[in-house]
Parts: sequence; C-alpha cells; structure tokens
Amino acid sequence: MAAVAEAFDRDLDEDFHRIEKLIAAARTDGVRLLALPEACLGGYLADLNGKAEQPPALRLDGPEIGRLIELAGDMVVCAGYCEAGGDGARYNSVVCVGEGRVLGNHRKVHQPLREDASYSSGDSFTAFDTPVGRIGLMICYDKAFPESARTLALDGAEIIVCVSAWPGSRTNAPADLAEDRWTRRFDLFDRARALENQVVWLSANQSGTFGSLRFVCSAKIVDPGGDVLATTGCEPGMAVATVDVAGSLAAARRYMGHLRDRRPAAYI
Repeated sequence: MAAVAEAFDRDLDEDFHRIEKLIAAARTDGVRLLALPEACLGGYLADLNGKAEQPPALRLDGPEIGRLIELAGDMVVCAGYCEAGGDGARYNSVVCVGEGRVLGNHRKVHQPLREDASYSSGDSFTAFDTPVGRIGLMICYDKAFPESARTLALDGAEIIVCVSAWPGSRTNAPADLAEDRWTRRFDLFDRARALENQVVWLSANQSGTFGSLRFVCSAKIVDPGGDVLATTGCEPGMAVATVDVAGSLAAARRYMGHLRDRRPAAYI
C-alpha cells in the first residue's frame, strides 16, 4: 500500500497527468491500495478566511471519476475531489475506486475555520468492503475527532484512509516544516487514531503551497500498534509499505483489544 504527498491545483488535466504517473509508479512497486491527497482533483481552497475561489464540482457518476476508475485499473485508489451534490450543494469528498467502479465515497464532516463558507458538510462515517480489505474514509480535520475513526472501526474498518490538505501554522510559522507545531499535530493524530482503534492507517496530504497555505506533506502508513511503517517526512513523495492487514490486526488485538474491551455504559 502507498500514501502520497504531492501538489495539485485547478488544472484538472495536469492533475490527472500527475495521478497517472503516481499510479504507474505505485504499480511498479506492487501497490494494491493507493491513497492520494484531499482535493487532488481540482485543488484545495486558496485560504480558509471565508468564501474562496472553488475547485470544479464533479459528479460522482461523471466523466472525471470515470477517468480515475480507468486509470486505477486493478488497483484500489482513494482520491479527494469537490463533489457536486443535489440542489447546488458542493462537498469536500473522497472517492475510493477499483474493480472498474466506485467502491465508496465520503463527504467531509468536520470543517475547520471558514471551510463551511465553500462546502456543505457530510453527516456520516461508513466502512465498505474492497478487494484489499474493509476500508473507512475520512478527510483531514475529521481525524481530530476520535469519534470519526472509532465509528469506522466499530463498522468493521480494517484500514482507514485519511486524505488531507493539512497546512502548517498560520502564525509564527518556522522555516522548517519539521519544526512546525501543525506538522507535529498531524503526525500525532495519525499515530493515535491507528493505535486507539488498532487499525492500519494511510495518511495522504498535499505538498507545496496553494494560495496562502503551505502544506506539511508527511504522508505515511501506520500499523495497528501506532508505529510508522513508511513516511515521506516533510517532502513530496510516496510512502510505500507491505502490510499483512489481517495478520497485523489479529496480532495487535490478541491481548489488548481496544474495541473488544470498551465499556460503553461508562461513557455516557
């Protein structure tokens, strides 16, 4: 499996050109599951201060998602895009494709700062079956809320794919992204959510800059024990790891089963 840190913008043809190259590179490495960033089809927002110039809104059953399905071939690919919903609504979404079809789709639930001026909000987290295991999807700020990942884990998700356009600090930003407090938070959320739910975690992110935002990269794969198996660090690239999903979940949950040992009645 692989998670990508890469820059994407409003030029859909160029975005697809990058995606085609990334899929080809992943296929050479034997990757079966590939996570691309939030908003990799059409780019993210230029700022989070209010209503911003928006990426093109794409239909889930439209030609662009069809093109992604064709590029994916026999690979399972997750990619972020702006979804055209009913009644003119627009959603910050991530689609999972494979086997020549859409396998799953998630609309971002939690919206940071003024992202809600540009997108409507999703309202659910649901896992779904794929050729590489049962997957749950989330987007960026969703992972700051433990309920998001826990809901997916309780729905049987073995792998959680979180795609992001996670920027560095807006104030007192250091020159080195590795020293940025928002990079540290991004990494902490990835490891904590994997560990507390004992799932395999793929984290993709945008890289470079877009408008006023500078993205922290840090694409990674985390095992069910919270250990990082592969990461791009604060650079563009592709983190690749070979994971025995069923075996790693069984080993992590054999004695300390975080889902099994829950006491829901105590959490009211």
